[in-house]
Amino acid sequence: MTSANPNPPLIAGIDGCPAGWIAVIHPLNQPEHATWHIFETFAALLKHTTTFAAIAVDMPIGLPETATPGGREADRMARAVLGDRQSSVFAVPARATVNCHDYHLACETNLAHSDPPRKVAKQTFYLFPKIREIDALITPALQQRLVECHPEVAFWAINGKQPLIEPKKRKSAPYPPGLDLRRALLAGAGYHTELLSGPECPRRLAASDDLLDACATAWTANRLASGPSSTGTTERFPPVPQLDSRGLRMEIVY
Repeated sequence: MTSANPNPPLIAGIDGCPAGWIAVIHPLNQPEHATWHIFETFAALLKHTTTFAAIAVDMPIGLPETATPGGREADRMARAVLGDRQSSVFAVPARATVNCHDYHLACETNLAHSDPPRKVAKQTFYLFPKIREIDALITPALQQRLVECHPEVAFWAINGKQPLIEPKKRKSAPYPPGLDLRRALLAGAGYHTELLSGPECPRRLAASDDLLDACATAWTANRLASGPSSTGTTERFPPVPQLDSRGLRMEIVY
């Protein structure tokens, strides 16, 4: 009989939050020991997690040169399984668009870098600073342990690959039945209810849905670090990823 590893590797699930990034961290296969942390920048987060076995983040990795209807293949495939939650997956625009700091310029740029031409949604534009943070630091080599995840896809997988019937928000406000549904799924996956009731900090720093999404991405990171293969026990959309112009995989892992 072999004894359990006394020092299992750490994994992290990451979600964007008003204060920067919220990370749920725990030893591999030990979600009951999960804790949450806030990092102001993605660079600070990477510095803290250099020895981690796996990291999953809810933010696009790999950007197309030309945007297409519905976004990348990964976006379209993820949206197809989520039922009423499909609107949570936005169409990732072209890299030139993401590099715009002005909304009107972003719309003009996406018109020139999309087929057929289309503008970019303002809600998507508000995510550009965080996408740029990751795009400035990510490399194909780093993608071996840092992958893109989508919380609603993770929840779908935890739920037996069935779409969730309740949203997390209604009219931009937290929706308790949807949050409780996700807490129940995460509790069933081993996360403590005390953790899931947080975070105990002002909403201007991080909200309850940010923490739950970070737990869902941590669930995915744990799957990435589990098992004998380089992909652990994860699955992904699409099964064979497309590569962007920098050689980054455009995929959603779950």
